[in-house]
Amino acid sequence: MDERMTMCNMSIEGGARVGYINPDDTTVEYVRGRPFAPAAADFDRMAAWWKSMASDANAVYDDEVEIKAAELTPIVTWGVNPGQSIGVGDRVPAPAQAADPKAVTDALSYMGLTAGQSIQGLKVDVAFIGSCTNGRLSDLREAARIVKGKHVASHVTALVVPGSASVKKAAEAEGLDAVFRDAGFEWRSAGCSMCLGMNPDKLQGDQVCAASSNRNFKGRQGSPTGRTLLMSPAMVAAAALAGEVTDVRKVA
Repeated sequence: MDERMTMCNMSIEGGARVGYINPDDTTVEYVRGRPFAPAAADFDRMAAWWKSMASDANAVYDDEVEIKAAELTPIVTWGVNPGQSIGVGDRVPAPAQAADPKAVTDALSYMGLTAGQSIQGLKVDVAFIGSCTNGRLSDLREAARIVKGKHVASHVTALVVPGSASVKKAAEAEGLDAVFRDAGFEWRSAGCSMCLGMNPDKLQGDQVCAASSNRNFKGRQGSPTGRTLLMSPAMVAAAALAGEVTDVRKVA
């Protein structure tokens, strides 16, 4: 369910009007027993109704795309919107190769990058794991697995911000907070933190932040010249350890 929430959240950031996954048994079991959920016979009745909201089995779609997740590589944004992204092993595109050369030129200038540059190896100053998109318990477990027994690079400021108070409580019950602290991360209370830059957690000057949040627009993290690289929580953990963008598959 956590991953479904990320998919729905990021589909909107990618330009969709709606991000939706058909409710099924996984959905029902996720809701069962939670605060404010129906109980007993009421739950069974509501569960049947929820599952009835799935797309018709014979529905016809204008377009269908099959994504083979096992063949995907970790993705990192290089520009100033979530769509300006590449695989961690790829190189930053050139304006001449783009449908909108001006947008690419502007993004490269703002980010301080050059066409053809490898995104891997780019130095990061801050590492931020959290937000409503990637601050759930499963995200924190995966990131903790990456950093356990290791330590954040000396020049990196690293923060972990659980997505909710209940996630924070569950993570602490599992000892994840201790894993992060031992690795040199700051363990924070639940909130938006560096995703939004509406509190003291802000980038300074043109710092580069590896962030698991959902937006990388200019000034998003509190500095008008701050630079945000979106990536998964596991990738942020790897970047925090290395002090630069790195392929988490080489670390895990």
